[in-house]
Amino acid sequence: MSNQKAKAPLTPPLSPGDAGGEGAQRADLLARLDVRTSERAQASLLRRARTMDHADGPWLEIDGHRLLGFCSNDYLGLAQHPQLIAAFKRVADDEGVGSTAAHLVCGHRREHAMLEEALAEWTGRERAMLFSTGYAANLGALQALLGGVEGAICVQDKLNHACLIDGARLAGAELKRYPHADVDGAARQLRSRPQAPAMLATDGVFSMDGDVAPLRELAALARSEGATLMVDDAHGLGVLGEHGAGSVAAAGLSAHEVPVLMATLGKALGCAGAFVAGSAALIEGLTQFARPYVYSTALPPALAAAALAAVQIARADDARRAKLAVLIARFRRGAGELGLPLMRSDTPIQPLLLGDADAALTAALRLETQGLLVTAIRPPTVPTGQARLRITLSAAHEEEHVDRLLDALATLRLPAAG
Repeated sequence: MSNQKAKAPLTPPLSPGDAGGEGAQRADLLARLDVRTSERAQASLLRRARTMDHADGPWLEIDGHRLLGFCSNDYLGLAQHPQLIAAFKRVADDEGVGSTAAHLVCGHRREHAMLEEALAEWTGRERAMLFSTGYAANLGALQALLGGVEGAICVQDKLNHACLIDGARLAGAELKRYPHADVDGAARQLRSRPQAPAMLATDGVFSMDGDVAPLRELAALARSEGATLMVDDAHGLGVLGEHGAGSVAAAGLSAHEVPVLMATLGKALGCAGAFVAGSAALIEGLTQFARPYVYSTALPPALAAAALAAVQIARADDARRAKLAVLIARFRRGAGELGLPLMRSDTPIQPLLLGDADAALTAALRLETQGLLVTAIRPPTVPTGQARLRITLSAAHEEEHVDRLLDALATLRLPAAG
């Protein structure tokens, strides 16, 4: 008799009816996604990426057409600045392209350290930490601060950027939202859980409306309620405040009052990436527990060098901000004279509220036939009934560009401001 154990019979693959028990059938996730995509298309809400063939300042070439763009976040016009390009090329020639590893392995280069020091000094913080994207920065910071904290709540403005919302959810905190810019609403949410560890998080400048959060009032509320205030200043850094230090600086708030500050390098600084700035203790904690930092490849060192050049220019070149302010005022004055449905904003983000998604798409297409590229923003990026043209201005624009945009808008017969 053989001592070998008998081989177990091969198990046939499960049929759909066998999965999950007799008669059960799993949902087909790909089919479900296809249905959801079709529903979005039927509602005229489908998103598609368009390929830009070439960029020359505010001018963009698409499919052989040269269009004057009013939809980028290059607020200071630095994305093609010669000093940034030279810094990028110099380090790429010396160090190559990729950083090759995460910061905590061997990816943290001298260029990263120099950039972090410059960002900390600019924003008045002890230290700063680089992330690959703004999304990763917010996910990492919120997950590190709120993750595993029993009963923690995260109170947020209803119009906060998606990455703040997703960060709170990832952390497992209870997400409580208040009406836009409503400090009393934020207070009610905090006071509904008076004993809970709490984060109060807000955009500094709201990306779709262009208005600035009531930061002083929120800071006072956070102080009185014992909550930690976090500000996402992606659209404020470089544009607002003395020497462009951002919306928090413009509000006169200290690092103690806003202990967690996030901002990006891909908007006014014209590069890519992001950072969180704060106390040495905050950054040390994020180094240990912010998973998007620990487990992501570091930014290319050449990109960090370009961003450092951008920080130096942005801090010193107040003329760019002054020019941008002139363009914003010129656009708002002209839009007012035309009776356009312009939302309240003193920042480079100037939304024209049209309400209906189809109306916003039609307006954008008609502007394109006149050589202008303006993006139609529709739900779910903005609430239902608040579709808009999101016009953004840059120091790379000239006054005649603004006038050309106003002339084109005048031909659209948009609804008058309410």
